[in-house]
Amino acid sequence: MTNGIFVGGGGKDYGEKQFLSLKYANRHGLIAGATGTGKTVTLQILAEGFSAAGVPVFMADVKGDLSGLAVAGSETGKLHAPFMERNATIGFDDFAYDAFPVTFWDLFGQQGHPVRTTIAEMGPLLLSRLLELSEAQEGILNIAFRVADEEGLALLDLDDLRAMLVWIGENRGDLQLRYGNISTSSIGAIQRRLLVLENQGGTSFFGEPALDLRDLMRVGQDGRGQVNVLAADQLMQSPRLYSTFLLWLLSELFEDLPEVGDPDKPKLVFFFDEAHLLFDGAPKALVDKVEQVARLIRSKGVGVYFITQSPDDIPEDILGQLGNRVQHALRAFTARDKKALRMAAETYRENPAFDTETAIREVGVGEAVTSMLQKKGVPGIVERTLIRPPSSQLGPITKLERAETIELSDLGSKYTTPVDRHSAHEILTARAEAAAKAAAEAEAQEEEMETSQREYQSARRYSGSRVTRSTSRPVRREKSFGEKMGDMVVKELTGTTGRRIVRGILGGLFKAR
Repeated sequence: MTNGIFVGGGGKDYGEKQFLSLKYANRHGLIAGATGTGKTVTLQILAEGFSAAGVPVFMADVKGDLSGLAVAGSETGKLHAPFMERNATIGFDDFAYDAFPVTFWDLFGQQGHPVRTTIAEMGPLLLSRLLELSEAQEGILNIAFRVADEEGLALLDLDDLRAMLVWIGENRGDLQLRYGNISTSSIGAIQRRLLVLENQGGTSFFGEPALDLRDLMRVGQDGRGQVNVLAADQLMQSPRLYSTFLLWLLSELFEDLPEVGDPDKPKLVFFFDEAHLLFDGAPKALVDKVEQVARLIRSKGVGVYFITQSPDDIPEDILGQLGNRVQHALRAFTARDKKALRMAAETYRENPAFDTETAIREVGVGEAVTSMLQKKGVPGIVERTLIRPPSSQLGPITKLERAETIELSDLGSKYTTPVDRHSAHEILTARAEAAAKAAAEAEAQEEEMETSQREYQSARRYSGSRVTRSTSRPVRREKSFGEKMGDMVVKELTGTTGRRIVRGILGGLFKAR
């Protein structure tokens, strides 16, 4: 098959060669199997095949092994002889060791180019999942985004969101008339969640320059697609941040890319490793969104491949859309495992040559049960397949090799230095300073008027005492209209009304754009 990626195949007791058709590669796929059965190698050879066909790839490197894509395999390696033996068995005559164009990315900016997005781009739904907010807290977060839009306040980083929440707390009385109850305890809970996120490294993720999706979809002058590898070994320690980031990236691709219909090959292939993290504890609204994206994003030329241990980690509605499948061995020791194995076998088009359930249980390391989409998108008959060896290095590269790859990348100057634009935090801080200044001026005026009043009253008492000494009865002078108004103003400023005036000045400045 000339327009496909060779996955593996033949040999005694095995079926025909298996190819993943590029024309149907955007109809998504599944790579499943127990730990240690060969999922990472399958992921690696598919990335090689897509890159060689001119299709860019994005993948998360959970264990660090996928960094080997940047370096060619070696004939001196201990696996060279087994590789050659397998290639002879499956008839892979065109095999050659090769390196591939790799760009390393890292949310923390340590093992690759920094990956950033803004609070506004993340949106309230994904941010609520990331922070594990309750329904009431999510409602307040939605209010924060709405008010920020109305006030023209850019939410770029965590400082912007914190400042916005403080502003909402101080003005909740007015906002409640439009948006409903705003609890200060809920605002406090969100602030604490933001602190936890910051401690997990979230500060470096939110900000600018934000990731440009076009930098993930580059094709080199040699016609090979760029392989984007996200360092996720440290990121996996914060599984919510990991899964939310990948879902955000998928959503951004869905929102930004134009419709391309049914292309001859994908514009980008997205591998979602440890896919069960996406759905663990996810609310129905989020699962529905993933299903919608998976159903519609293929028309944007994007293929999504889920990598997980068992197919039942994926919701049934989404699993039904994954046409290209590589199923490594599943272990069935418990009743639940046996049920999952049986259900996995039932999703394949039967092959009369063997029992699918038995094959899934018995295939060895580096072997799989496969089914690829054929003409008109029809699922192929399930086959037992020997997976081909990778052309790039099997296993991680050294720190020095990674550093050299990062240094040679032309994206370093674009993403290395963070940019802090004038946004919500700076604007609200300036308003607060202006309000504080106005309040101080109002207080000074109040004190000045109180001083004037005391001097005036003292002068009156002094004048009255002189009259008493000169006459037997003091003459009481009637106050002028201006003096009466002055007394009333001083009285009001020194009382409750005065404090309301000061708060009015403060609030007015806060509410101004």
